[in-house]
Amino acid sequence: MEITAKMVKDLRETTGAGMMDCKKALVDADGVMDAAVDILRTKGLAALAKKAGRATNEGIIGGYVECGSKVGVMVEVNCETDFVARNADFKSFVTGVASHIASSAPTDVVDLMAKPFADGTATFEQALGAFVSKVGENMGVARFMRYELASEFGLVTVYVHGVGNIGVMVEVAAGTSEAASSDAFALLGRDLAMQIAAVAPYAVSREKIEQSVVDHELSIYKAQAAESGKPEPIQQKIAEGRLEKFFKEVTLLEQDFVKDSDKSVRQYIDAVAKNLGTTIEVVRFDRFVMGETAASGE
Repeated sequence: MEITAKMVKDLRETTGAGMMDCKKALVDADGVMDAAVDILRTKGLAALAKKAGRATNEGIIGGYVECGSKVGVMVEVNCETDFVARNADFKSFVTGVASHIASSAPTDVVDLMAKPFADGTATFEQALGAFVSKVGENMGVARFMRYELASEFGLVTVYVHGVGNIGVMVEVAAGTSEAASSDAFALLGRDLAMQIAAVAPYAVSREKIEQSVVDHELSIYKAQAAESGKPEPIQQKIAEGRLEKFFKEVTLLEQDFVKDSDKSVRQYIDAVAKNLGTTIEVVRFDRFVMGETAASGE
């Protein structure tokens, strides 16, 4: 039977599934609309579309690291209720999504949806639809970040805090393979991830902050200093002092180390580097808060 454009359009309007999925379902069903709907429901696509309009304000951030800490993924998957977000099956599914992103390296969420999932018999979109059908709630991948180690030696660490409301991924480079594979270096990676989770730095170092941001902050501090009525040279010193305080608060390396406030993060890193006889560099980090825009530093 010939599958017309109108048949595909009607099936799409009924199920909300993609055009190509609708056409294939109609072909497989010999043009019988009800049978095509059943095919889409079996694959989970119709169930996913039916629930697509429902709000997904809950969820968790999941993470995955593979290949000897050379590839890491952090992903936010949303659902409708806190009950499902705390469900073991949902958490396992999110970990599976992160693992899939690590191995398949999609460019964005749209690309992720089209890629074969698990054993390759279905796309990720189809697998997501099947899970939606099983759980009974709308779900979606809000965002993800994938790191592949940029340096010869180093590691990628992913840390998920608490019930999954905050996630951090950080890449740290070392000068030697021996240092990069040491327990002390692995602990450093986790300590840095926990630091970022707790204190939310804006960037790794002051050099990595956009000049426009620095200029904006300095202009505010100068305006504040001008209110003091003190001579201009003193106003400049006041503004510069406040800018230094800003750098200390928002740059990872200059923050007080949360596990030992008597030293800065930079001093902690330098001490580990000295003990390992190597150089250590924090290459980049990303911090996700469930439902919020990501903060990242390079």
